[in-house]
Amino acid sequence: MFSTYLYTISLYKWQILVFLLFIVILFIIGFHEADFIFLILLFLVYNIAMVYISIRGENERTKTLKDIFNKIKNNEYASAQQIILPRYLISIQDEIRSMYDKVQDDIDYMKKLEKVRSEFLGNVSHELRTPIFTIQGYIETLLNGAIDDQKVNKQFLEKASRHTNILNNLLNDLIDISMIEAGQMRLSFCYFNADEYFSSIVNEFIPLAEKKSLKLVLHPIPQDLQLFADLEKLKQVMTNLIHNAIRYTESGSIEITVEEEDKFGKITVKDTGIGIAPEYLDRIFERFFRVNKARSKESGDSGLGLAIVKHILDAHGTKVEVQSKLNEGTAFNFRLKK
Repeated sequence: MFSTYLYTISLYKWQILVFLLFIVILFIIGFHEADFIFLILLFLVYNIAMVYISIRGENERTKTLKDIFNKIKNNEYASAQQIILPRYLISIQDEIRSMYDKVQDDIDYMKKLEKVRSEFLGNVSHELRTPIFTIQGYIETLLNGAIDDQKVNKQFLEKASRHTNILNNLLNDLIDISMIEAGQMRLSFCYFNADEYFSSIVNEFIPLAEKKSLKLVLHPIPQDLQLFADLEKLKQVMTNLIHNAIRYTESGSIEITVEEEDKFGKITVKDTGIGIAPEYLDRIFERFFRVNKARSKESGDSGLGLAIVKHILDAHGTKVEVQSKLNEGTAFNFRLKK
């Protein structure tokens, strides 16, 4: 109440100055005892009036702010500029407008999160259902008598096993991306010899490439090139990129190059595969997005690999870039600090 009183006095400072000037004039002119009593009564009346005005003003300001907040709550404003306060509240108008913008941004963000969450749950349930139903079908067929048929029993078991691996890979990718997006990914950075590291990874994929008669090439890397990264997470990135390159390449080669730049090492994984249509380039890092859904599922692609790649490289402070031409090939590249 006292602060409100002081605020009201500040609003009516000119009236107060006039009142004080009136007292000074009385002192200069001189006054009798009756005049003094009259002055005291006048002063009391003035203070009572000021208290009344302050309470009334406070109530008016409170009502105005309540009306504005109710309109914000009921989403009656199309934009912050529609929020216009009376002159006596103009000092907080910008703050309320900023608050309105912040609330709208938070609401939009929550709606986006809810949409992403719904889509994610829908995609997860669909992706899990496919291998589970397939495995279930093979097992039921075997239980219903096919187990005794030497022509199909091993074939059905092998197919069930393959879909079990697909399901396991999907669950591992789901765990990875959930931990990454929840901020629980722990990175352990260190310097490493680029030639030794990338050579060991590429050698693991040579048998897989040879099965498709593809040439997997690692171009020479400067012997003394040292790069800075989390080795385990970087291997996950390279595994996804090389595996995708082999998966979507029917003939030709996959080439891995590591180029030394001023402050970075540029890593490129290039293939001569089916390529990516221009309209899909902006979407390939989305969760569960597949350019060729049928082929992806046949090969056990979870649809999460490139999303994981993007998250890991973001955590390394770098961006993954892609260049592609349909039916000519695709190249992914990123940079690591030296």
